[in-house]
Amino acid sequence: MSQVYETFDPEVHDDAIAAAVAAVRGGRLVVLPTDTVYGIGCDAFNNDAVASLLRAKHRGPDMPVPVLIGSWDTVDGLVREVTPAMRTLVEAFWPGSLSLVVHQAPSLPWNLGDTRGTVMLRMPLHPVAIELLRETGPMGVSSANISGSAPATTCIRAKQQLGSEVSVYLDGGPADIGEPSTIVDLSGDEPRILREGALSAEQIGEVLNKDPNALRHGSSY
Repeated sequence: MSQVYETFDPEVHDDAIAAAVAAVRGGRLVVLPTDTVYGIGCDAFNNDAVASLLRAKHRGPDMPVPVLIGSWDTVDGLVREVTPAMRTLVEAFWPGSLSLVVHQAPSLPWNLGDTRGTVMLRMPLHPVAIELLRETGPMGVSSANISGSAPATTCIRAKQQLGSEVSVYLDGGPADIGEPSTIVDLSGDEPRILREGALSAEQIGEVLNKDPNALRHGSSY
C-alpha cells in the first residue's frame, strides 16, 4: 500500500525522508518533488527497480531514464569527462532546471535504457529532493506521469496517474516552475538543445557565448 507524506509538515518530515530512503534502498519506487515537476524515482543502480519505473510509466527502454544527483561531487564518478562546456553550465544552472546529456563513465553497473553510452544528469533545486538524493545517492528519475500524459505538478496528480505502483509519495506542495527542465546534449561536437523547457535558449546561449538559434538547430558555430 502506498504511503503519502506531507514533507512541509515539520512533525512528519523526518519520517517522510526515512520512508523514502528505505523504499529506494529496498528497490521500490518513490515520487518526489522537484523544482520543475514531480518525479518518479528509484535507485539508479538497481536495474530491476529501473525496469519497474519504466513499466509504471508505460514506457519502453527506447526512452531512457534520467539521473538526478544531490551534489556536484557526484558528477565525477558518473561521466567520462567533465568538459569545459559542462563545467560552465553546471556552475551557472545547478542546482536548477537544466538537464545535461553527456558520455557516461565506462562500465557503470546500471541499465537506464537505450542510452548509447550517454546519461542525462540533473541536480534539482528543491530541498526535499536534495535531502533524499544525498541519502540515497544517484536516482533514476523521470517525470511522475504515464507516458504521453501531462507531467504532474502536484503530488495528488502524480498519485492519480501512478497509484499503487509507487510505495512512497513525498508531497512538497505544488512544483515551483511547473514545466520540464531544458535538455542540452553535450555528447556531440557542439552543444545542442534537445528540449527547451524552464530555461530558454537565450539563457543557455548567453552562458556558453553561443547563438541561441544555432543551439536550437544543432549547427556548428
